[in-house]
Amino acid sequence: YAPDKTSTVLTQHRQPAQPTPMQNRSSILQAAQQAPEDSGRTPLCGACKKIIRGRYLVALGQSWHPEEFQCSQCKVMLDEGGFFEERGSVFCTKCYDNRYAPNCAKCKKIITGDIMHALKMTYHVQCFMCAACKSPIRNQAFYMEEGEPYCERDYEKMFGTKCHGCDFKIDAGDRFLEALGYSWHDTCFVCAFCQINLEGKTFYSKNDKPLCKGHAFAPV
Repeated sequence: YAPDKTSTVLTQHRQPAQPTPMQNRSSILQAAQQAPEDSGRTPLCGACKKIIRGRYLVALGQSWHPEEFQCSQCKVMLDEGGFFEERGSVFCTKCYDNRYAPNCAKCKKIITGDIMHALKMTYHVQCFMCAACKSPIRNQAFYMEEGEPYCERDYEKMFGTKCHGCDFKIDAGDRFLEALGYSWHDTCFVCAFCQINLEGKTFYSKNDKPLCKGHAFAPV
């Protein structure tokens, strides 16, 4: 009998996943600063272009009447709580998230914290989890099986292929072959009697053990 063709690479469904912290997004959460009352300058408001008398804010390199530095969508004052600038407009955090924050591919809700990028989609960190142990995968290696992600430990436990010769796992990149209904490292497919390597050679089998031609009828 001739063994199946070898030199096959075990398919490993392994992909990187990277969380993106809030501070690494394209738009940065900023805060308007209260200008000191004794600054000694008479600024112009960035909105109405009029002289500001009294208290004012400093943001985006300009000065503002506090009541005129507001969210471009809901018009709330932005003197507290921070703001985002996007395409020349400023937004409060709520309006910015509603307008620009991505949605989680798992729960479909807006992602306002760290973003997990995986499989060309975005997830909440806690939503991208191992299908077996339910632990967030975060930036660890993971494997896909039937559309579900698995951490490395659970994937190997549930789906890993073992060599019938040495009983150790066949890793990605290992040369292996299929014979007698089992998987074998190429170096483990040997005659059970004399240990000669049988890769690519004619072999016989007895009790699911490969045998070379010379020992095919010898007791094993």
